[in-house]
Amino acid sequence: MKLKSREKSSRKPKAAARKPDSAQSWGERAAFPIVGIGASAGGLEAFTQLLAVLPPDTGMAFVLIQHLDPTHTSFLAEALAKATAMPVRQAADGDRVAPNCVYVIPPNAELGILHGQLTLLPRPDDARKFHLPVDFFFRALAADHGSQAIGVILSGTASDGTEGLKAIKAEEGITFAQDPKSAKFGGMPHSAIDAGVVDYVLAVAEIAKELVRLSRHPYVSLRATPPAKSDESTLNKIFLLVRDAVGVDFSEYKGATFERRLARRMALCHVETTQGYLVLLRQDPGEIRSLYEDALIHVSSFFRDRDVFEGLKTELLPQILKAKPEGGAIRVWVAGCSTGEEVYSLAICLLELVGSTEAHPIQIFGSDVSDKAIEKARLGVFAESAVRDVSGERRRRFFSKADAGWRVSKIVRDLCVFVRHDLARDPPFSRLDLVSCRNTLIYFDQPLQKRILLTFHYALNQPGFLLLGRTESISGFTQLFSPVDKSNKVFTRTAGRSLLQFAPRSETHPPARRVEVALPDQRRPVDVGKHLDRMLVARYAPPGVLINDRMEILQFR
Repeated sequence: MKLKSREKSSRKPKAAARKPDSAQSWGERAAFPIVGIGASAGGLEAFTQLLAVLPPDTGMAFVLIQHLDPTHTSFLAEALAKATAMPVRQAADGDRVAPNCVYVIPPNAELGILHGQLTLLPRPDDARKFHLPVDFFFRALAADHGSQAIGVILSGTASDGTEGLKAIKAEEGITFAQDPKSAKFGGMPHSAIDAGVVDYVLAVAEIAKELVRLSRHPYVSLRATPPAKSDESTLNKIFLLVRDAVGVDFSEYKGATFERRLARRMALCHVETTQGYLVLLRQDPGEIRSLYEDALIHVSSFFRDRDVFEGLKTELLPQILKAKPEGGAIRVWVAGCSTGEEVYSLAICLLELVGSTEAHPIQIFGSDVSDKAIEKARLGVFAESAVRDVSGERRRRFFSKADAGWRVSKIVRDLCVFVRHDLARDPPFSRLDLVSCRNTLIYFDQPLQKRILLTFHYALNQPGFLLLGRTESISGFTQLFSPVDKSNKVFTRTAGRSLLQFAPRSETHPPARRVEVALPDQRRPVDVGKHLDRMLVARYAPPGVLINDRMEILQFR
């Protein structure tokens, strides 16, 4: 990451990335769901029980991932073929997945999927790296099949599969874990359940029954009639119930994103119409909170996008440090922090740079609208699979081994403050050097994006920096921020007066017309004379704007 204001025009344009909000249409989706099933110790018994109960005509494909000895030939496919009428075969590189078939991972390999074709990769032989074949396949399945991806965790030890189920759930797929009480080894199911990434916790036979039901539900099956688009009146009533229960107004979020999450909850609750789901919400207040948590998309990992963090550590953070006087505090805000991995990653980078917080105190605020996510972030304990991209040196220095995985060390946790915070409603932190808000704005409608960017502009110091996600931009807000590194989406705050939007809040009426007002910098003492001048100008002078030589608006008058 190089801090520069302009990019060379000769750079080749990148291929357009799939927008997170551009859901596959019914015509573009795969013709059938794919069920990934992961297990470890005790897995053969659980696999056999599941296949014995499943009928041979669900229209689903099943891919079984088990921890196998890399030095021995596997007879897993032959053993399982006796339990089902479906064809069972060991996966081969390039196999195109077909419905009503079972595929088994071969030994000494990692199995992925791309455009419906299975892909075999050599198993990593680096002893320092975790071998997590279930996570690997589940993440690939989530990226490839989206809402038609289904993940199942059966008997096994440790935590493989937890991060993979998180990826499937983030892409609106459906997740299962075997009830640990019925599993021969409960480590893998327990890990996924504790991480909050499991939709159903059931015995093996019940998992099979639920898979059969889902195979006929319009959310996952093209053989069924596509769900009707939600009518505005019913959606508004659902928005109202959620806002009254948890204080979050999803009507300001992108409609397509919320409706996909709504359809997912309907599938989980055995409901096929929004009117029927509205009745369920009135009868079961607990489902309102479940919808609320499901509508919040928690995607985070340690040092996500390595080139971004490399640039932060080598270019951006040193620049912030250089501008600080002796003893000056470094203040960072991670907005939409999910379960806290990015907050802790930034804290680690800063500790590696400053060595000690005596010269420069460090304060990193992590905020999210989800209570569950904030609780997990504060705990600072992560599964083995969650720290797969953390180097061995960093694990030794900044983590300690815990029963459930790895715990972030106290020296890092002490720098981080986690709070529940609604970007759309709550006042921001202030005097910040860096705001990181990656892959959060993409879920908001344009008016809410504008309010949030105005908030970030107000909250940042001068100079101050804003970090956004790969698919996000400041299009239309160049008067607030200038690009520093376009490829890594780093922007610097422009000088000038902060503009904030205030949205009148009402519990029973839609928001009134929002009023945009210019505010003095509240971090400085108020000059009564200047304040009076502004009042007189506001009342008697015509409106106007102050612009620079690039035709960018610096002030509204």
